[in-house]
Amino acid sequence: MIRKTLLLAVLATTSIPAQAETIAIIHAKLYGATAGVIDNATVVIRDGRISTVSNAAPPAEARVIDAEGRIVTPGLINSATQIGIIEVASAQNTNDSSAAKDVLGPAFDVQYGLNGNSLLVSQARADGLTSAVIFPSASADAPFSGFAALMRLRDDGRVLDRARVAEFAHIGAETADESGKSRSAQWGELRNALDEARAFKAHAASYKTAPARDHLLKRPDAEALQAVIDGRVPLAIFVERESDIRAAVALADDYKLRLVIMGGTEAWRVAPLLAARNIPVVLNPFANLPMTFDEVGARLDNAALLHKAGVTIGFYTISIAQSYNAGSSIREGAGLAVANGLSWQAALDAITVNGAKIWSNTATTIAKGQAADLVIWDGDPLDPRSAPTTILIDGKDMSLRTRQGELARRYHPQAAETGLPPSYR
Repeated sequence: MIRKTLLLAVLATTSIPAQAETIAIIHAKLYGATAGVIDNATVVIRDGRISTVSNAAPPAEARVIDAEGRIVTPGLINSATQIGIIEVASAQNTNDSSAAKDVLGPAFDVQYGLNGNSLLVSQARADGLTSAVIFPSASADAPFSGFAALMRLRDDGRVLDRARVAEFAHIGAETADESGKSRSAQWGELRNALDEARAFKAHAASYKTAPARDHLLKRPDAEALQAVIDGRVPLAIFVERESDIRAAVALADDYKLRLVIMGGTEAWRVAPLLAARNIPVVLNPFANLPMTFDEVGARLDNAALLHKAGVTIGFYTISIAQSYNAGSSIREGAGLAVANGLSWQAALDAITVNGAKIWSNTATTIAKGQAADLVIWDGDPLDPRSAPTTILIDGKDMSLRTRQGELARRYHPQAAETGLPPSYR
């Protein structure tokens, strides 16, 4: 009986979620709130969600975190990264970013390959990233790549926040070989796929009985595209050249799609058009030189010009930084955009609140009722030399430990003074 009572007591204690406590962050210089910048702010968190934002004293029952005047922001969001699906790019058995040819096209879905215990997740989190859009690589069945997922970088492995946040496609010179070696073929294939998806909606039974020659799309891919043609998820297209951006806008007009321009190296050339259509652009703020002939118009003030025109912008980074430095690189890129004409606030918005606008990720805003994903910084968050001192996701303190940090401690010269070999430290 005593053993049973003790067991029930232990279960009752351990079943209380960490989010059940009340937390108050005081003396914060708060950015990202609906009321703008608030000095000496108090943010009260209850049950993992933001309860109040004010200058009032904290509730008596709250656990207090004194920001001591430091900057507090929403958790950062990288709008296109591959942490959790690529661990080591050169090791193919750690790469789950795309499907082989003739397997899945639009129906490919990265959610099933997410690894919340990836070492790169903890590294990105320690750099202030709390949300990320995990997107599929260009498919062997171009132009569609598949569905992206929204990740919340929790430290318990539960990182999938929302599956199928957007359907991705790639158009341009980089993927032309997979689509008839022609840009026109790429757009033609994409339009045909949308037409077939519409036909599938109206005549789903024909996909079971009609000869294969009548349909280029496989049934799972036609089913997957229903979310796009119904407007439930946006179509995010990687396009760089002005002509392709205009073609994407025309596509969105013709098919009544929600469109997100990814890359958009030459988006500045059509900024008024994008603003008028309310089409957001997720761009690489490091793009200053053309890597292909699609990017001849690359310029570092792309972000500033788009923002000035009224376009909602988000940031991502390319190549090795997509997985290995997904947090620090996005902050450095935002700082680079500031150095090239974008305001500091607009750059911070591009890696926080704009994520809510583009990807419907409310955890990147500070408002009553929203999930408490917050970061306290020891300096300017857009300066890569700064770092988070506290990170909360769902109102829970997140670990700042990383493998790199542990290795640094193990092999630091001062550690040798213990007299133990590194493997024992």
